[in-house]
Amino acid sequence: MKAQKNNNQNQIVLYGRHAVFEALRNPLRKIIKIMITNENEAEFKKEFPTLTYEKTLKKDIEKTLPQNAVHQGFALITKPLDSVFLEDLIRSTTNKERCVLLILDQVTDPQNIGAIMRSAAAFNASGIIVQDKNAPLESGTMAKASAGTIEFMPLVRATNLSRTIEQLKKAGFWIIGMDGYAKQSLKDINKNAKLAIVMGSEGAGMRRLIQESCDITVRLNINPRVESLNVSVAAAIMLYELA
Repeated sequence: MKAQKNNNQNQIVLYGRHAVFEALRNPLRKIIKIMITNENEAEFKKEFPTLTYEKTLKKDIEKTLPQNAVHQGFALITKPLDSVFLEDLIRSTTNKERCVLLILDQVTDPQNIGAIMRSAAAFNASGIIVQDKNAPLESGTMAKASAGTIEFMPLVRATNLSRTIEQLKKAGFWIIGMDGYAKQSLKDINKNAKLAIVMGSEGAGMRRLIQESCDITVRLNINPRVESLNVSVAAAIMLYELA
């Protein structure tokens, strides 16, 4: 099953030092224009002495960005990254005895997805899968929250998560659903395996059919007086435990 390509967005604006610098280091990133404020020119030229850029004012950068976006004097206009397909992700894990994928069911906040990318990169996850219909498209907000890890953390947009899970099972993955009401905890599972961890949104959680597709559901051991954690925080804790 292939994810659909993003054809409805010709360009995006990335902003913030980490997001911009990582994008410029990515040979797959198609750059249209680089914008740097005067006070950041020396730092930029030290990192990228051969790149052509446009000196600009902070207020001119801010005109292209969401309100209150923290750009640190760096921005660039670029094409979105090309799609990553599920088959590619499975192929990249074929020879691994132990790896972790994340499946995000109805997680719609680009900041949450960006933060999860950052944690996934920090703890060496092999990739992230989102539902194409409900997940936000690549954006400057997502890239900023990911601290630039969007450039190298594979993100697959799947049309049907249930079918995606079945394909992962056939590829040898054990499907683990995160559920605050599960009887077993994360420490009870075998970490030395191919794991695909399913996480739902903080409010709605996993959809019923997705939860029924899991081989097992587990919970994080947190204070029972705390009902749940933000999904990006829970993902970071889970990835740390598995690593």
